[in-house]
Amino acid sequence: MSTLPVYRWRLAPDGYATRRQLRSQGLRPGGQPVAAQLERPRRRRGPLVAYLYRIELAVPVRPMTPARWAALERANAARRRCPACRRDAGYVIPVSLGMCVPCAYPEGSRNGIAA
Repeated sequence: MSTLPVYRWRLAPDGYATRRQLRSQGLRPGGQPVAAQLERPRRRRGPLVAYLYRIELAVPVRPMTPARWAALERANAARRRCPACRRDAGYVIPVSLGMCVPCAYPEGSRNGIAA
């Protein structure tokens, strides 16, 4: 078992990038293992860790196909559909409520006032 090289925050050498940095360049790790890690110290907790990948081993991001776009549209539509009234709310249903706002707070029971 080998240990990863650890660099301090903002002091990593050239040739390494995080997943987000790779994505902004149109790349993805492509199955390569983590090459190094960054550590940012914090006062009262453990350090923040970011994993680094080799840029020259990264591969281009796969393009979105029409089938993937359609699947994404269906998934987003399902997140907008209220399970209680089955209507499209026009926004993503909050997970904390589990239903659209009118179903969660009907007019008659708003502010504890019974109709």
